[in-house]
Amino acid sequence: MIETPLTGFESDLREVATAFGVDDSLRIKHLFKESPDRLINTFVINGQSYAYGNLIPETNDQIVKKRLIKRYAKLSLYKALSRSLGKELPWGALTGIRPTKLAYSQIEETGEFIDFFQSVMKVSEEKTSLVKKILETQKGLYEKNNLNTDLFVFIPFCPTRCKYCSFISQDIKSARGKVDEYVETLVKEINESAQLIKKLRSIYIGGGTPVSLNIAQLDKVLCAIDKINSGVEYTVEAGRPDVITEENLKLLKEHGVTRVCVNPQTFNQKTLDLIGRNHTESQTIEKYHLAKKYFDVNMDLIAGLPEEDFNDFKYSLDKTISLKPDDITVHTLCLKKGSYLTQSTSRLSVNEIDEMVNYAHKTLGENDYRPYYLYRQKYAAGNLENTGYALKGKECVYNIDAMEETTSVVACGANAISKVVTSNFERIERYASPKDVLSYLGKIDTIIQKKKELFLEREI
Repeated sequence: MIETPLTGFESDLREVATAFGVDDSLRIKHLFKESPDRLINTFVINGQSYAYGNLIPETNDQIVKKRLIKRYAKLSLYKALSRSLGKELPWGALTGIRPTKLAYSQIEETGEFIDFFQSVMKVSEEKTSLVKKILETQKGLYEKNNLNTDLFVFIPFCPTRCKYCSFISQDIKSARGKVDEYVETLVKEINESAQLIKKLRSIYIGGGTPVSLNIAQLDKVLCAIDKINSGVEYTVEAGRPDVITEENLKLLKEHGVTRVCVNPQTFNQKTLDLIGRNHTESQTIEKYHLAKKYFDVNMDLIAGLPEEDFNDFKYSLDKTISLKPDDITVHTLCLKKGSYLTQSTSRLSVNEIDEMVNYAHKTLGENDYRPYYLYRQKYAAGNLENTGYALKGKECVYNIDAMEETTSVVACGANAISKVVTSNFERIERYASPKDVLSYLGKIDTIIQKKKELFLEREI
């Protein structure tokens, strides 16, 4: 339990405690004092006090000031817990989703980020080096242009629900009565959204599993996007090998798709059965080669899946590298509310997770894959990161845009979040569509109007 005098900061401080594996049974009291040029944060843990002072620049910008107060409160708690527990974390006091975005911000302010990461935020040399490599890979791809817009389309249906999944998705068989109406409504939203796009940079159809739609349904969605597409990078999360077919791949190719995701998550059959993936290792290989005839291919793996050890993960990674996909993303298992595994598992095992992630970074580098985007999630195994690696020239621009938030996003579908990046890049304004399909269907006219207000009635 954390007691703090800073209103609204409880969840932020709890993130730091959670990263250390601390739960609410540990009582932490926070004392805060502010002077014109200094912040003093004191944390009392198990009766021991830990006090830290930080100088702050003079500013009349209350948003900047609140951000600094939050940053130094979290940093002070990190230092206090690190001393109390005798433990350091690889990402130090950083709890945000986008470390690379923070690095870019520091470079704009001071010309560099490494000293800030290591000396101030206590990030390890290894993770700082990873961020540095990603920024180097992004040269020529990272672009701050307030005219740029990505189109995101969400298909919330899957052939089955994986046991680790917490996304708002539905088994397409049980949702069959809603699918046609969803497609028609989605097409209407895509058509109405065309006017919101200034300079199209990329298209991404995610899910769920978009190719779980039948050919006629998928064609309707793709035809609507055809009216917007100007020949940009165009990615579809084909995802599950059990629903990838020659027919739906040809359809995607006919509509200008340039990249698909074929996601094994693991090549160990016992794990596939355990987590509810209705495909085999041989199916994944077969569908990968089928997709590679037409597209650049992304593949995803998850480190830390239930009952897998280092050798299991090593087998999956080595098998993936042997196929030579264009892009490999290594996720660390993240169990959020709503997943079957969260409900059935009292604690996430992180045995050997560091070894898995380190092996991935080393081995992918040795095989010409360069890290090019990164993000972190709450409740990730080992408090680690998800990192995308690609062969040179095969990086997915949409992934970079999504992580660095340099591009506005016109998002269509249930649970889709549209974003407007303001002209000075200092603020992002959002509109989130309802998460569940029925609410989305019933409120589509309101959704379209709200998006128009977001994009057309505000200065971008």
